[in-house]
Amino acid sequence: SSDTSYDTEYFDHPGTVITVSAGDSGYGVSYPATSPYVVSVGGTSLSTASNSRGWTESVWNDGSNGGTGSGCSAYEPQPSWQASLDLSGCANRIDNDTAADADPNTGVAVYDTSNNDGGWNEVGGTSASSPMLAAMYALGGNAGSNPAADIYGNTGDFYDITSGNDGSCSPAYLCTAETGYDGPTGIGTPDGIAGL
Repeated sequence: SSDTSYDTEYFDHPGTVITVSAGDSGYGVSYPATSPYVVSVGGTSLSTASNSRGWTESVWNDGSNGGTGSGCSAYEPQPSWQASLDLSGCANRIDNDTAADADPNTGVAVYDTSNNDGGWNEVGGTSASSPMLAAMYALGGNAGSNPAADIYGNTGDFYDITSGNDGSCSPAYLCTAETGYDGPTGIGTPDGIAGL
């Protein structure tokens, strides 16, 4: 409960984008991802597909090996942009706002010469999806006074993730992907930088 005292001290910087990882332990919230002053980033699994996009995504969940965090904060009040969604079953801040590929099996390719493997490695986790979003914000260059709130007004610029879960919960949208907003993937994954 004392974590909320850090919100204004460390995260309240209007116009500055602070992306925060949702965690990799499956359903459950973490701080500071629940702070209303940050963009909370969940994780997806990315697969090739024969659709017009060329890809499909689902909630990242490797079972006991990891998966995106999500849920309802016990302490952080619900910000107005989430309250406007008229979600039931959680009167506080919901973790997440958006998501990106976090599955270590479909994740980011990193070239590393300092470990025993050497060369290219594939990495994941929400500690990969969060910096991906930060980079997209940097490319977009449009951060308003509250970047988390701003993306809720641009849902058409995000891919809605509608399959997968990061655990079991009630109400189901806190841990299961569905049409529109859901806890694990927020409003979805960015379709380029237009909505950021």
